[in-house]
This record gives sequence, structure tokens and C-alpha cells, in this order.
Amino acid sequence: MKKTALLSLLLVIAVMAAYHGLLYFDNQFKYGRMRETPSIRPHEAPLPIMEKGLVPVSGGEAMFRAVEGSNLVSPLADVNPSEIAQGQRLYFNFCAQCHGKNHDGNGTVGQSFHPLPGDLRSKKIQFLADGIIFKEISYGIPEGRQPPLATTISIEDRWRIIAYLKSLGPRP
Repeated sequence: MKKTALLSLLLVIAVMAAYHGLLYFDNQFKYGRMRETPSIRPHEAPLPIMEKGLVPVSGGEAMFRAVEGSNLVSPLADVNPSEIAQGQRLYFNFCAQCHGKNHDGNGTVGQSFHPLPGDLRSKKIQFLADGIIFKEISYGIPEGRQPPLATTISIEDRWRIIAYLKSLGPRP
């Protein structure tokens, strides 16, 4: 009984010491605390009137998401070599980790996926409409492992990647 009481007393003393140690640390903390910062009250002042034209009401990402992939047309009508070179650079920056340096789906990261990434030079992919590929890059493939990259890669750069992939042609 005396041992239990002594252990309980020691436990209470240890807990109180830890509590007071934390209080001391908290009061001496040199970076301050959130409870000590002034509160932000966003609607105390009237909201400013927004200038006309700041919020887009047409075009942009919403338009691409709403249109059927087969109806999307690349804005790069005359693909020049510099656009293809930019597409190649972007491919190796964003896509090669999964699809591989040979575009065959044997990238380092892609090997951990099930199903494996597709061969981008296969006839199936090469003969897809540019708009369908654009939507798959942008919004992902539901049954596959293609992540949605609309927030990562700009619209123009996604079209450049597609132009680069189409310039490779199907694998012989």
C-alpha cells in the first residue's frame, strides 16, 4: 500500500513538473503564439468593387473540360520545329518518369503502376484525336494511372507535348 501511494505521489509530481516545464517553455518561446497575434476580420470593412474584366467568363480550362475530346482541335495548326522541341523538353520534364525515355511505358516511376503506362508510340495512341489525348493528359484517365495535370502544365504546353508525341509517329 505504501509503495502504491509513493508511486502515485511520484507520478503526480512528475506530471506537475512536466506541466510547469511546458508552461515555462510556452511563455519563453521567442516566436510568439497565435493567441497573441491580432485577429483578422475580413468583412469589417466594405468589400472593394471588382474591376470589370478581372474574372474570366469564357474560354480557359472550363471550356476544355466541357467539350467532347474528339471535338477539340489543337491551336498549334502549323507545328514548327521550335514547338516540337519545346514539347520534347516538356515531355522529359513531366511525362518521361512514367512513360519512359523511349515513350514505351517503361519509366522508372511507371513500373510501380497497375496497369502499366501505355506505349505512347503505339498505333492506338498515335491515331487518337489530339483532343482526346489533351483531355487524358489534363483530367486523367479514370481506369488508368494517368494523373490529371491540368493544374500542373499550362494549356499551351499540353498541346506542345501532344505535337511532340504525334511527331514521333507509330512504332515500326
